[in-house]
Amino acid sequence: MRNLCGVDVSKAWLDSWSAGRYQRFANTAEGVAQLLAFCREHSVELVVMEASGGVEQAAFLALWKQGQPCAIANPRAVRSFADAMGNLEKTDRIDAEMIAGYADARQLVATPPPSEDQRRLTALTARLRQVTADLSVQKQRLHSTSEPTALASLKEAIALFNRQAKALAAQIAALITADPLWAELDKTIRSIKGLADRTVAVLLADLPELGTLSNKAIAKLAGLAPLANDSGQRNGRRRVRGGRPSVRSILYLVADVARKYDDDLASFRDRLLAQGKAKMVVRIALARKLLVRLNAKARDAKGDMATMLAPAFSE
Repeated sequence: MRNLCGVDVSKAWLDSWSAGRYQRFANTAEGVAQLLAFCREHSVELVVMEASGGVEQAAFLALWKQGQPCAIANPRAVRSFADAMGNLEKTDRIDAEMIAGYADARQLVATPPPSEDQRRLTALTARLRQVTADLSVQKQRLHSTSEPTALASLKEAIALFNRQAKALAAQIAALITADPLWAELDKTIRSIKGLADRTVAVLLADLPELGTLSNKAIAKLAGLAPLANDSGQRNGRRRVRGGRPSVRSILYLVADVARKYDDDLASFRDRLLAQGKAKMVVRIALARKLLVRLNAKARDAKGDMATMLAPAFSE
């Protein structure tokens, strides 16, 4: 077993386990410094944390900043690993030990943190998604309200969310324009008619691997790859599972728009419907086909950018 440190992160604590040693640190700057000292004292090669809704990010980034390699594990996978190992109990100490065990079994490797611009783009895109959802809710309430004071309050909230949405969209656009690669990918994605600002933002923020993975891998990452469900002579129904909901949701939407302008996508959809495929199956297949096309285009764009930048780096 590699010398790993599993860390169960909560708002208050960093419960850490490494090679039979358990210690709890406060989830503060001081606590992270103590965790780093603990790791260095015991020659920890890799610190592994579960994704915990963002609570883990401060410690993850702080450790990386000090040169301590870290990785993020899927909490559902860790829980399944614990169950498979017969650890049905759940305590912070057990969770930390299971994170380390899972990381060793899966041979997890360090996952360097995204750049500051990537983190900012992701945060702004997530906030824009929240504001858009809130705006939709307020507009729905508007139609069922007639009392003047309540109506004025709703209109005020709608105006506020509209201002925030415009400001966030402008900041996202400025970030993308300022980065040469993102600017090139922006043009690449928009080359498919029907795909615009929101699609570009979500793909660059939530699927930065676009153009770097195989078509099969990128589809699985987005949650658009039907997973095998066979056993013996039984061929079970294949369903999509997991993946990144924000990416999948917007691809469902824009794929249906894009096929109205693209004969290839339209004929593909029509063939599946003519074969009697369920509408949801067709929807998934159309989104996956669009993603594969985007992946190929992004791969070419990144390759072209690398070729352009190569002479500058060689000088």
